[in-house]
Amino acid sequence: MDRFERLASALRRIPGLEVRENEPMKRHTTFRIGGPARLMALPRSRKEAAAAVRAATEAGIAPFFLGNGSNLLVADHGYEGFVLKACGLDQVREVNRRLRAESGITLARLANAALGRGLTGLEFAHGIPGTLGGAVVMNAGAYGGEMVQVLTAVTYLDGAGEEHTLPAAACALTYRHSRFSQSGEWVLSAEVQLTPGCSREIYAVMDRLGTARREKQPLEYPSAGSAFKRPPEGTPPAAALIDRCGLKGLQVGGAQVSEKHAGFIINRGGATASDVAELMRQVQKTVQEREGVLLEPEIRLLGSFEEGM
Repeated sequence: MDRFERLASALRRIPGLEVRENEPMKRHTTFRIGGPARLMALPRSRKEAAAAVRAATEAGIAPFFLGNGSNLLVADHGYEGFVLKACGLDQVREVNRRLRAESGITLARLANAALGRGLTGLEFAHGIPGTLGGAVVMNAGAYGGEMVQVLTAVTYLDGAGEEHTLPAAACALTYRHSRFSQSGEWVLSAEVQLTPGCSREIYAVMDRLGTARREKQPLEYPSAGSAFKRPPEGTPPAAALIDRCGLKGLQVGGAQVSEKHAGFIINRGGATASDVAELMRQVQKTVQEREGVLLEPEIRLLGSFEEGM
């Protein structure tokens, strides 16, 4: 019995915890790409989550914490590891104009919860296809808004399965990064500070941003959102650089640089992780050669990939 088999056995002894082996990751990413994860657990309560983390620590296996898989590319051969997915941790409540929500809630649902309470500040998040936990980890943002602007506190699990709460100022949120990006700690819940507003106006902003997304982004195809991070200040956006290089429509297998928005790599059907990775390498190489800018991937890679990105 190897350590994953021992961990699987320990996880199955946790009451109520759903455990899956060799789970296809394409079911859990917005790219709809990815081979199987050796082991996956889907806790639906904080108690289950803490017990799963403790079991992994005792087995000497570091979990990969998964939200909605909206900025993730999983290798075709899969991931020889343990995935913890916060599928059932999705409750939200209001306390003194602050929303306290669990990490598995989608940003769309959280923004709608704010709208329903007449609270403004989360309109930017309504169209981001991720969960609150993932948004905290990467300081997600769009249309001039970022999580750092509204976040006030984060509760997380350490490797011993113990809960801790930090003020947002201690979470080191910067552009698409936080202390949780590589810390091995799992965001359980977060609190955001919002401002009373007019529900009609809040809805109008959300509707306007939603229309802009539909008009400018290839939402009709699976993708992982923006493929590359924003270049250094004073440099044109990644999409502009890619477009300037004439790379819209460039295709490798089923993966394509979107003709609608050059910052997106889309799965036109049957794309593999290798297709996407090779296309990203080609884009990076061309932009660096012609524009002198090395684009940094915003998409996270999970599993074994060739070096070069």
